Amino acid sequence: MKSIQNFQNKNVLVLGLAKSGLAAAELLHKLGAHVTVNDMKPFEENESAQKLQAAGLKVICGSHPLELLDHTEYIVKNPGIPYSNPILEKALEQKIPIVTEVELAYLISEADIIGITGSNGKTTTTTLIHEMLIADQKKSMIAGNIGTVACEVAEKAAAENVIVTELSSFQLMGTIEFRPKIALLLNLFDAHLDYHGTREEYALAKAKIYENQQADDYSVVNFDDMDVRRAAEKSKGQIVYFSVSKPLADGGYILNNALWFNDEEIIEIKDIVLPGKHNLENILAAICVVKLYGGSNEAIKKVLTTFKGVKHRLQFIKTIEGVKYYNDSKATNILATSKALQAFNVPTILLAGGLDRGNEFDELIPYLVNVKAIITFGQTAPKLERIASEAGIEVINRVDNVEKAAKAAFDLSQDGDVVLLSPACASWDQYKTFEQRGDMFENAVHKLK
Repeated sequence: MKSIQNFQNKNVLVLGLAKSGLAAAELLHKLGAHVTVNDMKPFEENESAQKLQAAGLKVICGSHPLELLDHTEYIVKNPGIPYSNPILEKALEQKIPIVTEVELAYLISEADIIGITGSNGKTTTTTLIHEMLIADQKKSMIAGNIGTVACEVAEKAAAENVIVTELSSFQLMGTIEFRPKIALLLNLFDAHLDYHGTREEYALAKAKIYENQQADDYSVVNFDDMDVRRAAEKSKGQIVYFSVSKPLADGGYILNNALWFNDEEIIEIKDIVLPGKHNLENILAAICVVKLYGGSNEAIKKVLTTFKGVKHRLQFIKTIEGVKYYNDSKATNILATSKALQAFNVPTILLAGGLDRGNEFDELIPYLVNVKAIITFGQTAPKLERIASEAGIEVINRVDNVEKAAKAAFDLSQDGDVVLLSPACASWDQYKTFEQRGDMFENAVHKLK
């Protein structure tokens, strides 16, 4: 990593622990900062806080006392802590810089950074880019919202590496100098409005991925999304468009049932394993990034003819008696489930339900045209049954959980069907995470006979 003096002898407050706070605190300590760590979780239950205190850092747990700001010169906050938190509101009044650990990652990184954000498709696209670069013998490392903390990866990266980083709006909002070599904004839909307040503020946070780019950087932009094009107006980098709706003079596009970059045909759509029209957008975006970074067509083809998807994101599990089973547990909202349903034009058995956040599901009705049966579970089961009935679905069953849903779907299925777990709801009414929900479904499918 770069040897920087930005934090030498500075009083830095790390607000909130979890993985990112722990990594940021340890890094700042190495960089010579006087670090104070503040987390709401009680100290006696907080392994990370105990570890940091044992390493000589000052740790305060259980509340966010405003007195912590008395000598603070810099704040590194957990992305999930909103700016409406009283200690952050006070810090903003005092003009104390507030960042997330992604900013630290940029400041110390010797490697180029490729940044990927968007309302949907980030994880799939980030994974595709990483796998394509690896297939081309490039020393890619994957980081950010996808799992490994960015500053932790940046600390280990050398100049010959490239860090492919999935970024949330929460992370990007806490950046000042962050400047990826290649920046990609996939799309913009209404999301996280409880955190950002308005769609405009959410879009501004996403647009920060382009904000500091210069003439030797690349800004990859979804031509079909006007909000993304507006966001890219902040960029001084070289704009490269991709579009699934029309051929472009250059950039990524679809022509004659194939994906193209500039004037090169990369791959025919029929040869791509990953299902779903919405994934063509993710794939085109990934192709643009990889080609701009010098990747070969051969490496891109190798990945696209073998890559079946990210776990819990329209993940193919197996075929049983001619029926294909898919795990899309990550579909925690209506938009995600509607995109999953559009991926198939065969009879589909939909498994859906979960946490009731107060919304109805009428927007899902137009996408139920191929659904022959729906199996519901969780708090939203009655609401989903209502719209299924309105859509004319005759087979509507309710079960207790995803394990029983898998068995019920098996009993109803016929050769040529698709069984799709795509809940359209968060998991927290029955499961700790969407990953746990998806794993339970996958295990249940493997037990079917």
